[in-house]
This record gives sequence, structure tokens and C-alpha cells, in this order.
Amino acid sequence: MSLIASRGHALSLRGLLSAALIAGLAAGLVAATLQQLFLVPLILGAELLEPVGHAHAMQAAGIERTVYSVLFTCLGACGFALLLAGCYALRGEVSWRRGLLWGLAGFASFALAPALGLSPELPGAQPADLLARQMWWIATAMTTAVGLACIAFPRPMVLKLLGVALIALPHLMGAPPVTHADSALPADMVRAFALGSLAVSLVMWLILGPLTAALMQRYLAPTD
Repeated sequence: MSLIASRGHALSLRGLLSAALIAGLAAGLVAATLQQLFLVPLILGAELLEPVGHAHAMQAAGIERTVYSVLFTCLGACGFALLLAGCYALRGEVSWRRGLLWGLAGFASFALAPALGLSPELPGAQPADLLARQMWWIATAMTTAVGLACIAFPRPMVLKLLGVALIALPHLMGAPPVTHADSALPADMVRAFALGSLAVSLVMWLILGPLTAALMQRYLAPTD
């Protein structure tokens, strides 16, 4: 089954899946390494400041938590890589340069836009209701992705304006309010975690976009 045909070459479903999984694992391992180096120390520090923080922090330092963290990060990266690969296949064109732009769009949709309303939170930061946060995050990611597509691809001007409106909509409606109960977490720690999380996500997407595209190009096979 050929998914992309380009200049006498085609990409099979197996090639698409292989490219996405390899790119996802590579990006996931890099992101997981950065998380362990820069974010996990902040999480452990925040847990120490909770009422029962010391016990939680001692448990958090174990190898089991590290393994699960790396595993879920890699699984998430593979899922995003499959999403990118599917978009490349639908567009019928693959190049690492376009992949870089797709990676930036993915970061904007799934990390930056949601963070403008709900920044990544440390344990004990008293976030808003979990279900409300999840629903707002999903809606923001979807409207941002669709809005960017309306703006980026050749469209009538009315659809480009619709894209701008879709990107702005969840922020105009407002994110779920965060309850600011007394917290022992220093503001610098909270800010460092939020910015660090965005930086790790940016690195992951900058790897995912071009690498997925480059590997898909590599798996292109000559057509008969």
C-alpha cells in the first residue's frame, strides 16, 4: 500500500510506521534525558516542600519512576510522530525543511498555546480542576492546530481570518481559574519549571518534525 508518490518513488505503510517510531523514540529519549536533568530536580524539590513531601520525594527518586517517566515520554513522542507522518502522507510531500515548520506548528498547538492559559504546574501548586484543565487543553490544542492550518495553507482570506479567530477563541473564553491557596513553592521554582517544560517540548518537536520527514524520505522506494 503506497501512501506517498513522488518522482517515481512511493512510501509504504510499513515505511511510514518505521519512520515515525524511530523519530519518536529518538525525540522521546532526548526529551526524557532533558527532563531528568532539569525538570525532575525541580519536581523533587517541590515534593519536599509538601506536608508529606519527604516521603514522596524519597519514593520519586527511585529507578521505577524514572523508567516509567522515560517510557511515557517516548510513547507520547511516538504518538506525535505518527500524527506528523499522517499529515505528511495526506499532504503528499516530505522534506526536512517542511518538517521543521510542522514541528514548530506542533509545538505551538500542543505546548505553547495551552501554556498561555495554563502553564505547567509543579506538585503542590494548587492547579485548577483537573477535568476542566484537560478539556480546555484539548480544545486549545485542536483550535490552534486547525487555525494554523487555515492560515498556512492556500485558502480564501475568509478562512485565514477564521483561523485567527480559532486560535484566539479559547484564550478569549479564558482558561479554568486556578485556585491560589497558600503554597510553599517559591515563585522562581514555579517559573523555572514552566519555562523548562516548554523548552523541553520545543526541543522534542524540533527533532520530531524534521527527523520524521527525513526518515520518510529515506524509506521512499522506487515505483515499478
